[in-house]
Amino acid sequence: MNRRILFAALVSATLLAGCGGEQFGDLKRELAEATKDFRGRVDPLPQVTPYEPVKYDVEGMLDPFRPERIIVAQAGRSGGPVSKLAPDMNRPREPLEAFPLESLRMVGTIKQERQTFGLVRAGPNLFRVRKGDYMGQNFGVITAIDEGQINLKEIVQDGAGEWVERTSSLQLQEAGR
Repeated sequence: MNRRILFAALVSATLLAGCGGEQFGDLKRELAEATKDFRGRVDPLPQVTPYEPVKYDVEGMLDPFRPERIIVAQAGRSGGPVSKLAPDMNRPREPLEAFPLESLRMVGTIKQERQTFGLVRAGPNLFRVRKGDYMGQNFGVITAIDEGQINLKEIVQDGAGEWVERTSSLQLQEAGR
């Protein structure tokens, strides 16, 4: 029994060795002949320019971060006369001054006794406003109301801390929005 298994294994190995041959020999020869003249080529490295340091000389320049300069600038700003445009910080705030102007929506107008009122939505609430009322967080006072918009005059601080006026408007929002 062992001899038969050994004989079968020997015959199988011989048959497999005979079938092995050189597979794709002709393709390998053709490829070797076609690529015998090819040589790899690497581009040379770019030329490195030497580092040239630059002298940073600030001896003759003013340091903008010296504490003395900051104190002088603050004293000059607060020591001057109070601007005519400065808002009254002591007046009672109105409800619409708690909202940024961008979050308020004009949704319509109402006319009563020859006076035009604007309807403004702030969050889930609806407010009735008239000329002279305040709204927005930049001390905005309503200067005019018409059917399409509410005009405001806001008082804001510029980069130097001075109070300046700017005009804004709140446009009527479409009903579909």
